[in-house]
Amino acid sequence: MQKTLSRLFLQDNFAPVKEEITADDLPVIGQLPQELSGMFLRISPNPLFPPIGLYHWFDGDGMLHGVNIKNGKASYLNRYVETETLKVEKQQGKAIWPGLLNLPRFDSPYDIMIKNPANTSVIWHAGKLLVLCEAGVPHHIRVPDLETVGAHTFNNQLTCAFTAHPKIDAVTGEMMFFGFSPIAPPYLSYGVVTAAGEITRIVPIDLPAPVMMHDFAITENYSIFLDMPLTFKPGQMIKGGIPLAFDRTRKSRIGIMLRHGDNNTLRWFEVPTCMVYHTVNAYEEGEEIVLLGLRMPSTNLLIPDDSDKGNSSENEIAKMCRWRIHLKTGAITEELLDDQVTEFPRINDQLVGRKMRYIYAGQGALYASPKPLLDGVKKYDLKTGTSESYFLGRGRFGGEAVFVPRPGATVEDDGWVLTYIHDTFTNKSELAVLNAQSITSEPVDRIMLPQRVPFGFHCGWVSSEQMATQKI
Repeated sequence: MQKTLSRLFLQDNFAPVKEEITADDLPVIGQLPQELSGMFLRISPNPLFPPIGLYHWFDGDGMLHGVNIKNGKASYLNRYVETETLKVEKQQGKAIWPGLLNLPRFDSPYDIMIKNPANTSVIWHAGKLLVLCEAGVPHHIRVPDLETVGAHTFNNQLTCAFTAHPKIDAVTGEMMFFGFSPIAPPYLSYGVVTAAGEITRIVPIDLPAPVMMHDFAITENYSIFLDMPLTFKPGQMIKGGIPLAFDRTRKSRIGIMLRHGDNNTLRWFEVPTCMVYHTVNAYEEGEEIVLLGLRMPSTNLLIPDDSDKGNSSENEIAKMCRWRIHLKTGAITEELLDDQVTEFPRINDQLVGRKMRYIYAGQGALYASPKPLLDGVKKYDLKTGTSESYFLGRGRFGGEAVFVPRPGATVEDDGWVLTYIHDTFTNKSELAVLNAQSITSEPVDRIMLPQRVPFGFHCGWVSSEQMATQKI
């Protein structure tokens, strides 16, 4: 397994880059819109030292890759997230903590058993850019220089883990989050952060067993949890297995709770067994809750089954799905909206928790399996039930595509879609800016980057207006 994982996640454009650089006046093919002003960011796993034991893509040290766009010009820089564990490893000149698929450091060097790589997502809230990873606390990053301010515990109010996918209500400014515990109850905690950045409540949520919960959703009045049967089995590591297993005999459940509620206001609804790593959005429609997400029949954490000899299987086949849950009758419908595999879904963030029309997602390149590659950007129109795609080109693969609204826009899709692209033939990377209202057209512009940007996880956009309100 070690050779297979290394071949998948430590080679080609999954391999780490060595240098932290800064480059101004980047070459641009096309013309950058003058109104497009801000910073596009992606967090990527980028191991600084050779890893200990089995290496998984989820393990690498977090590195931010940022393109700052202003006045029709662009600059690039990349910086490690300077976590406490990375600082220690730099001092020692080697990796000290193993990753997800290995036994943790029970001897707790430097009083740390499990490393927080800070490598999964980025979010802007209450004047701060936060880098997130569900293995630990958020890290506060200064923009635009991407210097690490430090671990962010909300003035020591944070008493649980913190999801990589909090949800911000653009109307109230509140940020909702959860944290799971893989070993001891409560296996799930839920919290609310005010628009000013203060945690007002953290409540335990009852779960029968510890499960891997990566994402959730909100509506105007509710928070929605996903109890999926990807369960923690730490004892399996002693036998040489992996610590997570998908239990096909267990039902999947969707939990709906009042935003400021607790277990007393939580209701669970059973759906056919599946896995949902990423939700799209949720909203209220009459007496129904509508939830959109990417449904998989099963999952193996992107680890090829040896019996498949590296070929694709049903695992990680994520397709756009819509659930309708009637709060009075308890009736549930589940509907696949597309037969194509997509990942990293995004919407206009101003509509999180509200009814929206458009979804943007990376289009799966199944021919590249078992490598999780995306070769296009797909736009869904939920009103017409149609979709259209922009193909990145032969040998060109992208990542999460972020919608950026045009300043002053009054139409949901008036803006741009930004995504990093890597060209396997030239081994170079670029940032493509697409017209969101004409997604199939050639890019508005392509910003050519001075070094390769490794495949990574989630992206974010911080506008120049937001940067002007930054709090350190």
